[in-house]
Amino acid sequence: MFIGAQVSLYPMTSDFVDVILTGLKGLDPYRDDLRIETDDMSTLMVGAPGPLLDAIRDLFAAAARRPEHVTMHVTLSRGCPGEPDDPTCRCETLTRAQNQSLDQRQAEARAAVAEAPVTGVGIDVQFSLYVLGQDRHMDEIYGCIDFLKASGTFLKSKNFCTRLRGDAGAVFETVRQAFLRFGPAEGHVTIDLTASANSPSLR
Repeated sequence: MFIGAQVSLYPMTSDFVDVILTGLKGLDPYRDDLRIETDDMSTLMVGAPGPLLDAIRDLFAAAARRPEHVTMHVTLSRGCPGEPDDPTCRCETLTRAQNQSLDQRQAEARAAVAEAPVTGVGIDVQFSLYVLGQDRHMDEIYGCIDFLKASGTFLKSKNFCTRLRGDAGAVFETVRQAFLRFGPAEGHVTIDLTASANSPSLR
């Protein structure tokens, strides 16, 4: 399986270079575990979803600890049939989820969010889950929405997406659980995500 993300950070300040470099320092602990490639448009991260989602969380949290308004766009993908298998993308959660009911997956997802680390950084996220190549994809999406509403990070439903708010640890754990526990374990699943912190609109 191939699991990865394209990540772009957008600071709303003329000092954007320093904000981006601050965020990229959050990736340092994960450089041995992930393939990380940065160009002028985005940063590609490929690897197991544990360090992958932790790296995305820490990248954004590092930038969001500064006072400037910053946003981030992420495209997450697992199981894309157009990508080669990568042995670094192993995931026990996906293997276990193959034989679990929707209720079991929701319960384990809620428990994981409850145990998420606290970063002290408040963020907002809106994202959409796409279960591809499956006739009953809406069953998985509705199951994911039920989990989100009980996750403790749910803010509201919007057209085409769900809004989350809270500590970056809990919010990104919610996204991780949505990504790994809903949709077929061996299927193609993607998430389109936008994160925001320090927005003046909330003041």
